[in-house]
Amino acid sequence: MRLDELNAGERQLWNSIARGGVVDVRDAPQAAEPVVRAEVIAALLLGAGADPAPGDRPALRLTGARVTGRLDLQFAEIPVPVVLDECRFDEVPLLRGARIRELVLTGCALPGLAADAAQIDGRLVLSRCHLTGPLVLTRSQIHSDLDLRDTVITAPGTEAISAVHLVAGGDVLCTDLAVRGAFRCTGAAVSGEFDLEGASLSNPGGHALDAYHVRITGDFTFHPGFSAEGRIILSGATVAAAIGFCGARLNNTGDVALEAVDVTVARNFDLGRGLRVDGGIKLDGSSTGTQLSFRDATLSNFGGTALSLRLARARETDLRTRQPIDGTVDASNAQLGTLYDTPDTWPADLRLADTTYDALAIPLTATERLDWIRRSTDAYLPQPYEQLATAYRRLGHEDEARTVLLAKQRHRRAMLPLHTRVWGYIQDTTVGYGYRPLRAGLWLMALLACGALFFAAHPPAPLEAEKAPPFNAVVYALDLLVPITAFGQDVAFAPRGTGQWLAYALTAAGWILATTVAAGISRAITRQ
Repeated sequence: MRLDELNAGERQLWNSIARGGVVDVRDAPQAAEPVVRAEVIAALLLGAGADPAPGDRPALRLTGARVTGRLDLQFAEIPVPVVLDECRFDEVPLLRGARIRELVLTGCALPGLAADAAQIDGRLVLSRCHLTGPLVLTRSQIHSDLDLRDTVITAPGTEAISAVHLVAGGDVLCTDLAVRGAFRCTGAAVSGEFDLEGASLSNPGGHALDAYHVRITGDFTFHPGFSAEGRIILSGATVAAAIGFCGARLNNTGDVALEAVDVTVARNFDLGRGLRVDGGIKLDGSSTGTQLSFRDATLSNFGGTALSLRLARARETDLRTRQPIDGTVDASNAQLGTLYDTPDTWPADLRLADTTYDALAIPLTATERLDWIRRSTDAYLPQPYEQLATAYRRLGHEDEARTVLLAKQRHRRAMLPLHTRVWGYIQDTTVGYGYRPLRAGLWLMALLACGALFFAAHPPAPLEAEKAPPFNAVVYALDLLVPITAFGQDVAFAPRGTGQWLAYALTAAGWILATTVAAGISRAITRQ
C-alpha cells in the first residue's frame, strides 16, 4: 500500500500512529462523510506506517470515521492500543483469536463484533456503542475490565452477547446496557465484580441472561434499575461476595423468572427492597453465607410456584415481603437459620415439609404460628410441628411448645379413619394427649365429688356386716376410680340399682384416666 493511495484521513492516521496521536477526521473540510478503509487500519495495526521515535507511545486513535470494508484481524498480533471514538463500521470487525494490547470503542456503531478466543492485555471497552448484530466473546481472555456501559446490542431471536467461558481479570461493567436477544456468559470467570445496574435485557420466551456456572470474585449486582424480560439463569454460580436484585424488575409470566439453583454466595443474597417479579423464583439448593432477603419485595406467579427454596441454606432468611406472595412458597427441606416473617405477609400456600430454622426472630404466640403451619397442604406432616415446638423450647416457652404438639396430635387424628378417632378424642378430652396433664386431676376430682355425693346419700350395703370397715363415701368413690384396690372399701360394699351402674362407670373412668395418663407420660418420655 502506497501513501499516494491514501485519502486525507488515512494519511493523517498513517502519520500519527507512531506517536499515538488522535486523528479526528471530522475536522477536515469535506462534503462527504469521512471514510477510512478497513484495510488501511489493518495494515497499520500489523506494522505499516512510520517507525516510532524513542520515547513515542504508538497507538491507533481515530475519531468520527466511517470504516468501510471488513476489518479482518483474525489471529493477528496487535502490539498497540486501539481507540476508536464515534466511528461507524459497514461490516462486522473480525478479531477472532487475535492478541491485542487494548481495544476501546466509544460511541461507535457496528453490525456486530466477532472477538471469540481473543486475548486482550488491557481493557475491552464497548461503551455508548450501538451494535445491530451479535457481540461474540466466547473463550476470550481480557486481563483487565470488560466495559459495556451504555451500549445497545440488538439481535433478537439469537445470542446478542455470547461470552461462554469468558475470562475477565477485572470487572465486567454493564451499567445501563440494553440487550435485545440472549445474553449468554455460561462458565465465565470474573476476577472483579459483575455490574448490571440499570441494564435492560429482553428475550421474551427465552433466556434473557444465561450465567450458568459463572465464578465471580466480587459482587454480582442487578440493582437498582435492572429489568429483564425472559428467564435469568444463575444456576451453579459461585459468588465470593454478594448478589443483589434490589429495585429490579423481572418478568417471565407463567414461567420461572429467576433460576438460581445450587448457587453459592459468600455473603448476602438480596432479593428485596423494591424487587418486583412476575414469574417464579427458583433457589433450590442455594447456599447463602449470611442473609437471604426478600424484604419489601413483590413476588407474583398466580397458580404456580412463586418462590422455591427447596434444600436452600442461609444463616438468616427474611421473608417480610411488601405484600403476601401471590403463588406457592415451597421451603421443603430448607435450612433457614434465623427466620424473619410477619403474619401480614404470609403466603396462602406455604410448604414447610422438613424445613428447619434456628430461631424465629418475630415473637408470635403458638396459636398464630399454628395458622402459619396450616397454610400448607392438608396432608399430615409431623415435622413442621416438631420444629416449631423445638423453637419455642429454645426460647423457654414450654407452654407454647405443648400447644403446638397438641395441635399436631389433633391434625394426625383428623387424618385417621373414623372408627380409630374415638380413642384420640378420649385422650384429647381427658389429658390433652399428655400435654395437658392437669386435666386428669380435674377429671378425677370431678368424678370423685360426684361419686362421694351420691354414695353419701345412698350408701351401699356391706357384703359382710360384721367384717366390713366403717363406710366412707369419699374413700369408697376413690377406691372405685383407682384401678388397684387401695383402701378395701370397694370390695367390702356392694351397691345396688343406680349405685351399681355408677360404680361401674367410675371404675371404667378410672381405667380410662389411668391409660391416658400412662400414654401421655410415655409420649413425654419419648419426646425427651
